Amino acid sequence: HEAAAACLLALPDGAVRDQPWWVSLGAALQRCARHDDAIGAYMQALALKMDDATVHFRLGMSFKDRGMKAEAAECVRTALLLGLGTSALAARAQLVFLEREACRWTQAAQELATLRRDVAALPDDRAAETMPFPHAVFVDDPAEQLKVARLYARHVARQVQPLPRRAPKAHGARLRIGYLSADFHQHATAQLMVQMLESHDRTRFEVTLLSAGPDDGSAMRARLRAAAERFEDLRGLTHAAMAQRIRALGIDILVDAKGATHGTLMPVTAHRAAPLQVSWLGFPGTSGADEVDYFIGDPVTTPLAHASHFSEKLAQMPLCYQPNDTKRALPAPSRRADWGAPEGVPLLAAFHQSYKISAEVFDRWCRILQAVPDARLWLLRWNTNVQGVLEAAARARGIDPARLLFVPMLPLEQHLSRLACADLYLDAWPCNAHTTAGEALWAGVPVVTWMGATFAQRVAPSLLKAVGLDELVRADAADYEATAIALARDGARRAALRSHLIAQRGSPLFDGERFARDLEALYERMWARAVAGLPPEHLPAAR
Repeated sequence: HEAAAACLLALPDGAVRDQPWWVSLGAALQRCARHDDAIGAYMQALALKMDDATVHFRLGMSFKDRGMKAEAAECVRTALLLGLGTSALAARAQLVFLEREACRWTQAAQELATLRRDVAALPDDRAAETMPFPHAVFVDDPAEQLKVARLYARHVARQVQPLPRRAPKAHGARLRIGYLSADFHQHATAQLMVQMLESHDRTRFEVTLLSAGPDDGSAMRARLRAAAERFEDLRGLTHAAMAQRIRALGIDILVDAKGATHGTLMPVTAHRAAPLQVSWLGFPGTSGADEVDYFIGDPVTTPLAHASHFSEKLAQMPLCYQPNDTKRALPAPSRRADWGAPEGVPLLAAFHQSYKISAEVFDRWCRILQAVPDARLWLLRWNTNVQGVLEAAARARGIDPARLLFVPMLPLEQHLSRLACADLYLDAWPCNAHTTAGEALWAGVPVVTWMGATFAQRVAPSLLKAVGLDELVRADAADYEATAIALARDGARRAALRSHLIAQRGSPLFDGERFARDLEALYERMWARAVAGLPPEHLPAAR
């Protein structure tokens, strides 16, 4: 990509720099993450042809990656008005997500209503280019989530010529597990799974990491490389070539730890590269894909009563589907003053990505602040838009914006040290804190949540149940609000909860080795059915 950009930039002075040239330059710069330069190139292209919908969309994607979510949304909106053909549904989903990232709730609600109406109008058996992630995190109807997942999975499958099926056969050797992701670097998914990978029983399992993402040179990347018996760098290969490599390695169970998120590898699983294929950890909901046999959850996130919400068969871990890393640093002692926060007042952390903060969620947080006048709300400055918008929203709800404390994102160890200074973590819905909820519990900070019908709103409840704090899982938003107010006012109760959580650091939730044993047992149950010639079936948690 850098070479392509350099070749274009080196064009002789007299050469024609027409609209297609500027578009090509913008695309090359964008692919090598030179977004400021890409924005300039796309602006030049639009000066020559203002009504090019695709260029408006691409310009928006560079604004998005620069953290300028509102500006990105306007570009995507313009592209939709100009017409994007069969890509319009995916662009609309992207627009909803951008508006939510910018906390522009009115626009987001309007666009989400349009998206849902467009989805409802499609026949159930259709294939459609869309984005399942916004539905997974913004919509609380699991049947609608499944429909969108299936629409997208069919779209992916129709672009692919699957490999001939390889029948599962007992081979006497170790069971070959392949984990497929583009996130094997400093990333939340990697942070969660690394100790589990290190703990696999290599006498019974041959573990391969199939990496389609960048090498960021981080300590996490090095640790992941060391954790696996084989580390296959697939970056730059086509999806078909990735599938061929997985087939050549003889992988028995392919675990998609990416799902329908940015940089999806669903086209690889659509090739049916392995005899058994499993979805786990990377996406908060069903894949909708006929080619994926199992979805790994637990009795809280994926109760068997919810089986109709998933295209896959449910495979339940006995405790929680989310792994953790006991080897990660304990929160380094620090004072609130180190982070610009006041001592002696209830400090309520809500370190969510901004898309999870809806008008309804923010209303509840402001009601908690009204009821506890000395409390402060701790928020992440996730992008360039969020602070000003939320301060204005607080003012409109009668809350002094000075009671909202915005902080930057930090590397993991500093993040944990800062997080431990909070008194309480306020969850969001219909998409909970997932990785961050686990981090809060590790840091000794109680999490208040409530449980909904979808996977994304059952993760924090699963984590809390695993550490013996079911009492913090409430029935609805009003109950959540009342519980948060009571805890914000009760320092002694919070201290008791903190002591309980600190004692839980040695509990099964934070035991990566135990998680590996439980996961291996699940793989063996899947494989035993398969080699016996039996189809996939729900696998309830083994007690």
